[in-house]
Amino acid sequence: MNKRREIICTLVLIVTALIWGCAFAAQSIGAGFVGPFTFLTARTWIAFFALLPVIAVREQVLIRMGDRVKKTAGQSKMLILGGAVCGFFLFTASASQQIGISFTTTAKAGFITALYVVLVPVLSFFLHRSVNRKVWGCVMLAVIGLYLLCMGESFTLSAGDSWMLLCAFLFSLQILSVNYFVKYTDPVKLAALEFLFEGIFAGICMLVFEPFNAEGVMAALPTILYAGFMSSAVGYTLQIVAQDGLDPAVASIAMSFESVFAALAGWVVLHEAMSAREILGCVLMFAAIVISQL
Repeated sequence: MNKRREIICTLVLIVTALIWGCAFAAQSIGAGFVGPFTFLTARTWIAFFALLPVIAVREQVLIRMGDRVKKTAGQSKMLILGGAVCGFFLFTASASQQIGISFTTTAKAGFITALYVVLVPVLSFFLHRSVNRKVWGCVMLAVIGLYLLCMGESFTLSAGDSWMLLCAFLFSLQILSVNYFVKYTDPVKLAALEFLFEGIFAGICMLVFEPFNAEGVMAALPTILYAGFMSSAVGYTLQIVAQDGLDPAVASIAMSFESVFAALAGWVVLHEAMSAREILGCVLMFAAIVISQL
C-alpha cells in the first residue's frame, strides 16, 4: 500500500473524528426535544439528499475525464447489498447511541462508543484476519488514553451505558462492513445508499414508536442540520472514502479520536477546563495514531 495515501487517509479520518466529536453535543441537545428515531430519521434523510447533487456532479466530472466505469448487474447488486448491510448496522448503532446518550454522561458516552477501537481488531481476529502486533499495542494505548480522558468517576454500568456498549459493538460491524463493500463499489454511492436504507429503517421505527412533534423538531432543527449535513453526509462519506486506503483496525484508532475532539470542543466553546489527567489522555490517543503510522 502506498504510504503517502495511507497517511492522507488517516488525516481525513482525523477530520471526520473532529466532526463527530462536535456532534456529541448536538445529539445531546437534540435528545431534549425529540425522540431518538425522529432525530435519526431527520438527520439521515438530510444526509441522503445532500449527497445526490454530489453524486451527479461527480458523474459528470468522471465522464469528462473519460474515467467512467461501465456498470454491470453484479456491481449494481453489490452496491445495493452493501447499502442495505452498512445502512442496517449504521441505523442500529446510531439508534443505540441516540437512546443511550439520553441516559448517561457525555464522557461515558464518548468512552464506551470508542470501544470499537478494541472491538474492530478483535472481530477481525475471529474473522480469521491477521492483525499486526503493533496495531494491538496502539489499540491498548488508545484505550488507556480514552479512559484517562473520559472516565472521571467510578465505572458503573447503567442502562445508558448498556446502550452505548451495544452501540460500540454495532459500529464495529459497520466499520468492517464498509471495509468489505467499499472494495467493490463506488464509495460516494455506497454512502448515499447507506443513508437511504438507514433512513427507511429509522422512519419505520419513528412511525411505530414515536408521535410526531413539530415543535420539538423545530427546536432541535439546528442540531439536526449539523448532524445531518456535517456528521452524517460529510463525516460518514469521508469515512467510507478514507477506509478504502486503510487497515480497519488503524482506521478505528483514527476515528476514535472523536472523544478527544469532544473534550477540546467543550474546553474551547463551553470554557470547560481540562485536568492534567484528561490532557494525558489526549497525548496517549495522539501517540497511538502516530505510532500506528510509523
